[in-house]
Order: sequence, then structure tokens, then C-alpha cells
Amino acid sequence: MTVVTPKRFTVDEYHRLIELGFLTEEDKIELIRGELIEMIAKGTPHTVCGSILCRQLDRLLGDRAVIRGQDPITLPNNSEPEPDVVIARGTDEDYLPHHPYPEDILLVIEISDRTLDYDQTTKLEIYAEAGIINYWIVNLNGRQLQWYQNPYQNAQGKYNYLSVQVYLPLQSILIPGFEPISLDLSRVLL
Repeated sequence: MTVVTPKRFTVDEYHRLIELGFLTEEDKIELIRGELIEMIAKGTPHTVCGSILCRQLDRLLGDRAVIRGQDPITLPNNSEPEPDVVIARGTDEDYLPHHPYPEDILLVIEISDRTLDYDQTTKLEIYAEAGIINYWIVNLNGRQLQWYQNPYQNAQGKYNYLSVQVYLPLQSILIPGFEPISLDLSRVLL
């Protein structure tokens, strides 16, 4: 009996596919655990939320951090996801040689409506495994923000977060690494 296994790619192989033109921006692909995953098209609420969120964070943080919208980050688990928003240390120019690594990242944000289950499982696991300390899910369906903190690995080898807090539209949330600066969620959870 022949066993069929899918081809998994390293981050370097993935970059080479992009350089050679096999993958383009129009393909809407991200690398997750070595597999090429097609991203789901964003609806209007998702797009508007992302735009408002990036604008608000840029207004609040200015030049104190890099705000990246739908841009890749490089993780050691052969993943190069494209979170909806990332707050990274330094300046934009710091990321000319490479995308942000986990040690560069202060916060990863996924905006979820149709991808909620995927963001709460697969994405959560790869971020926790990579040691991303702060992960927000903007749950558009539930009109809430879920803040996951403190990644860990359980006895079965699965990755998760020790703490999750839920925030509602009339609340403000502290921006990790920039306390006491807070984000008014009534502007984000429409």
C-alpha cells in the first residue's frame, strides 16, 4: 500500500515560490504549519473594522511602534500568517530584511466573523506555540474582543493561552506594552 503525504514547505521554500512567481498577492495564500492555506475573502464589516482599528492604533501609538495591517509575520513553526493587525517594535524600516519575528511582536489581532472557529483554534495554537504573548480576536459576530495572554504547552503537547478576558463595546482596553494608553472599543465593535 502506498502512503500519500502532502508536501509541506519551509518558510524559505515558501519565499522562493513567491520569488519565482508561482504565488502572487492575488493568490491570497498564507503558510500555516508548512501548508499553503487559502484565505477567506473579507466582507464589508471585516474590512471596515480593520480600517478603523489600524487608524485608531496609529493615532494612539504614533511612532512608538509599527502598525501592520494584513502583512506577514514569520513564525518558527513553518508558518507565515498574515494577521489582520500586528503591533511590532521598532520602525517600518527594521522589517526590510525580514518580516517581524515573535520576539518583535507586542500584539497580534485577528478580526473574525466567518473565520471565528479557525482563529480560536488553528491561529490561536500557532501564535501560542510561537510565544506570542498577547493575541486579540475581534469577534464581530459576538460584538466582543477576546484577549488571550500567556501562552503555554499542556501535557498532551497542545498549545493554548492561560488567560482569556472578554471586553464589550462600551469598554476600553489597555494596549499591551503601552499602558496606560487604551483603545475605545465602541469605535471598533460596530
